[in-house]
Amino acid sequence: MANKTKHITPWAWVPTLYLTEGLPMFIVTSMSITLFTQLGMENGKIALFSSLIAYPWIIKPLWSPFVDSLFTKRWWVLAMQFPMAVTVLLLALLAPKGYITIALILFTITAFCSATHDIAADGYYMLALDEKQQSHFIGIRSAFYKIANVLCQYVILKVIDYLQSNHVDNAHSWTMGLLICSAILACMAVAHVWTMPKVEQIPEKKKSLAEISREVVQPFAEFFSKPGIGLAILFMLLCRLPESLLLKLRDPFFLGSPETGGMGLTLGNIADLNIVGLVLMILGGLAGGWWAEKAGLKKVIMPMILCIALPCIVYVYFAQYQPTSFWIMSICVGFEQLGYGLGYTACMLYMIRVADGAHKTAIFSICTAFMYLGYVLPGMIAGYIQEATGYLWFFWIVMACCIPSIIITEIVRRKLD
Repeated sequence: MANKTKHITPWAWVPTLYLTEGLPMFIVTSMSITLFTQLGMENGKIALFSSLIAYPWIIKPLWSPFVDSLFTKRWWVLAMQFPMAVTVLLLALLAPKGYITIALILFTITAFCSATHDIAADGYYMLALDEKQQSHFIGIRSAFYKIANVLCQYVILKVIDYLQSNHVDNAHSWTMGLLICSAILACMAVAHVWTMPKVEQIPEKKKSLAEISREVVQPFAEFFSKPGIGLAILFMLLCRLPESLLLKLRDPFFLGSPETGGMGLTLGNIADLNIVGLVLMILGGLAGGWWAEKAGLKKVIMPMILCIALPCIVYVYFAQYQPTSFWIMSICVGFEQLGYGLGYTACMLYMIRVADGAHKTAIFSICTAFMYLGYVLPGMIAGYIQEATGYLWFFWIVMACCIPSIIITEIVRRKLD
């Protein structure tokens, strides 16, 4: 292993690497929904399209061995960052003008590049840092990934809202917001050319296609041969069912006019609610980790899944009474996101337990893919359900979907040691 630039401090690249990892993810999965809503797209299409463009994160385990075997992790990181900057630039120029088909293609390309970047960045992190450094920077990488979420769901939305409140039309305001995102990605890519140390050598003997294919198959074979894997897959698909329906319609509901059952909020209002929710979600995650460590997964898995599912009731309240007080809305959203932060800890700990084995990292990636599939599949039809029922009944359907989540969690809980 060569390390010609060992003197480069990890502070020069770890924060920006994980900021760059998170930014395109949130552009595709969160900002796309808000953009489509302001373009006047129907809720059915919003939910369907925003789900379809997220599929690369589900299927990325299929090509992760190729990333591991061809070229270096650093090469892959840089090779993905520059195209992401370009695709987001093209999105800025075309998507707000209503070129929906082209926008969907560009979002999907961004998602493929981002999913590949995730694989390479995590692999590079483990190669470039020793175990002590990895432990030291684990919180830093997590923090900057969350900062990317704040950037997309608060800062950029605030900029777009400011422009719209100063009589800039929706198309031009979204162009400016996405141009900022593209500029950040481009700056990070250029910086990483200089700040990311060259810690790998390209293998002299390249693996054959057959060898790489076996590396794809082996983790899947181990995963599907695990005892009780069918139950585990059902849990991963169903544990976030209420949330998977809710999140696709959250921004359309907030931005929708009261005449259509919506809340009539502005992008600025949504950004303010987002920052409250993000802070409470992070606190919930910290509290959930402490709780699980003290009590054990078997004792906390049911109350934690209830924390994900039941707080969705606040949206029934919103649809029924349409409160106008920002403080009431903030308390409700904060309560719901606090519960999500608590509950998601149980999902992560369960996947870590399932992933234990010879191919731990690859199997954990498969587990996250199944859990993300459980988020994407219901989301594809969420908008059509809402269009058929209206917002109030849709949110009651979301609450009814708590039942399968609770049932599968109880079955899993009884089988935990």
